[in-house]
Amino acid sequence: MRFVDEYRDSAKARALSEHIRALCRPGRRYTFMEVCGGHTHTIYKHGVEDYLPQSVTLVHGPGCPVCVIPMGRMDDAIAIARQPDVIMTSFGDMMRVPGSQGSFLDAKAAGADIRMVYSPLDALKIARNNPDRRVVFMGVGFETTAPSTAMTVLRAAEEGVTNFSVFCNHVMIIPAIKAILDSPDLRLDGFIGPGHVSTVIGCRPYGFIAAEYGKPLVCAGFEPLDVLQAVLMLLRQLDEGRCEVENQYTRVVPWEGNPRALAAIGRVFEPRPYFEWRGLGFISHSALRIREEFAAYDAERLFDVPGVRVADPKACQCGEVLKGVIKPWECKVFGTACTPETPIGTCMVSSEGACAAYYNFGRFTRTRIGEAVRA
Repeated sequence: MRFVDEYRDSAKARALSEHIRALCRPGRRYTFMEVCGGHTHTIYKHGVEDYLPQSVTLVHGPGCPVCVIPMGRMDDAIAIARQPDVIMTSFGDMMRVPGSQGSFLDAKAAGADIRMVYSPLDALKIARNNPDRRVVFMGVGFETTAPSTAMTVLRAAEEGVTNFSVFCNHVMIIPAIKAILDSPDLRLDGFIGPGHVSTVIGCRPYGFIAAEYGKPLVCAGFEPLDVLQAVLMLLRQLDEGRCEVENQYTRVVPWEGNPRALAAIGRVFEPRPYFEWRGLGFISHSALRIREEFAAYDAERLFDVPGVRVADPKACQCGEVLKGVIKPWECKVFGTACTPETPIGTCMVSSEGACAAYYNFGRFTRTRIGEAVRA
């Protein structure tokens, strides 16, 4: 990629739009799920839906790692942060994610030492510089960020840093997609596959979606033309009676993934028997935990945590948004009680959250298909 403008060319977008319209059969409707929250932001920031015919609908998936963290896990993290001599570190997106008793920012205001970092290596540096404190990194993300956490644990072990640990909340995309496919709430014609996750796991793991569920999937990049081309590729498969996994993001995603990153994940982590996802409930083998070999770096083994399941606020419909059952503006509190400044749910907090995308880019209405919504 030489210039980003190549992937935001309006003339090329209109040409792709015409090809898409030509493939849509009269009287048929198509529903595709963009699994990744990054795609959702591209779609609404650049008005990608305005280039699609009314018969093509894009719905959101559970691919925002911050959005799927349940309130109970935030309560556990805050409980760790409040313990003596602890420095809790976290990516910026997690600072405002609400638990049942408030967020990291609330706990920080009350006296807990909670610091934003840009990398788990930043947390390890803090541990080196504060040998008399216990430094915990809140590990969050799909397979995209899990390798960096794994490499940090390996480095801590190599250097003998004993006051560093990870509160692991890394999740895996394949079980989440399978849970969506097994859900009776939604009928999908295909998937726009996550680009970032696929740089690590590759395209091959998605094969079951086509083979067992009969749904095509196209791994896509994050520019407007990437998304439009992915939609075109999905429609072409349906028009030709094919059902395959295809890679639109070939400039970044290798078919077999990144073997070094996968090796690091496998060395440090193992699948949990089950894990709770916001909106999706408990999904077996859908998250990672630290192996026994590295137990000295596992915050869940080192600290007492409540481990209590906490129900989402009744007004919040993040679960339905994450499953693509409703659009963000259909939530009762969207844009009123729930805004980026006063978030009730995680989908409004994260930079990849669907609600934040709609709110920040002004997608309060969908007059394009005549849906009556708030102005």
